[in-house]
Amino acid sequence: MKSKIKIGIIICDRYKSCAGGKCLRSMREKTGTFEIYKYCDLELAGYATCGGCPGGNIEYAPEEMKQNGVQIIHFATGMLVGYPPCPWIDYFKRFIETNYELGVVIGTHPIPEKYYQAHLKLNTWNTPEWGKIIEPALPSREIRLSYN
Repeated sequence: MKSKIKIGIIICDRYKSCAGGKCLRSMREKTGTFEIYKYCDLELAGYATCGGCPGGNIEYAPEEMKQNGVQIIHFATGMLVGYPPCPWIDYFKRFIETNYELGVVIGTHPIPEKYYQAHLKLNTWNTPEWGKIIEPALPSREIRLSYN
């Protein structure tokens, strides 16, 4: 029997009108950072924006998600691929893990190839810290192309 995990997704407020198609596809197909759940059933139990810089909703949304059974929060890949990527992402992760004792995964769907190439040209992720942050959302080029 597969275990069931309830997740929440927090997206960058710049993308508040995003319908979540790539995130939900990735969750369904267990690609990108959802690969870690290949032997689990997933339920989306919360979806919110960060509230805009510097993340005012980060203080409140995780509490509501936790009350609704969320065990792990994913920061949407948009927080990684935006121009610029979220400068608060590591702080938000530590805050939620410490304050709400919830797991946090950075990323949802695989980074699309077009964003990967643009950020390579911009040297956005040209540090060991950013390399570690984006690694779980950076599958093969073939998969990245399928998310363009």
